[in-house]
Amino acid sequence: MASFFRRDRTLDPRVVADPHRQPPGQVLTDKWPVLTYGRTPRYDMKAWRLRLMGEVDNPVTLSWEELLALPKTEITADMHCVTTWSRLDNRWEGVAFQELVELVRPRPSAAFVVAHCDAGYTTSLPVQALADSDVLIAYRHDGIDLPAEHGGPLRLVVPKRYAWKSAKWLEGLEWSERDRLGFWERNGYNNSADPWLEERYW
Repeated sequence: MASFFRRDRTLDPRVVADPHRQPPGQVLTDKWPVLTYGRTPRYDMKAWRLRLMGEVDNPVTLSWEELLALPKTEITADMHCVTTWSRLDNRWEGVAFQELVELVRPRPSAAFVVAHCDAGYTTSLPVQALADSDVLIAYRHDGIDLPAEHGGPLRLVVPKRYAWKSAKWLEGLEWSERDRLGFWERNGYNNSADPWLEERYW
């Protein structure tokens, strides 16, 4: 199927494959391709807010300063894009997703989380997929502030799913009783997005 992405994609055939870390159908790169649908937003960080809402006992709206004051987590994780590139050993810094869970206290009815992003973009994941210790909301990558073209100032990072689930330009997280298909899922991408099962498209 044709991709909707605008792409800047440079694969390096010199990168050596590791069968234990390279899902089927993927090609390794040491570059970080930029794939974007639509414009790259620019934010006024004094006005920027992250909303944590939905089926929770303690909904919260965080300013940038309040977000940065939360406990910081660092992980190293691989990234796999549905367009077939994989980039190994990404170093992410941000706030662990479980830190947010403790902050908002989701209700038992909350079975999914919907990520709300710039320009109305959404994607969703079951709460179980977000419970791993390597899931976070990231504001730094490989030692520098997350670049705007890669989702800065903030993106969701879910390493065990194809990268479109690691939503760029994150503005809100909504705990929900029901799943709601997001932009790419409504346009033919598989809702589960497991790279090891090659769940690329419906």
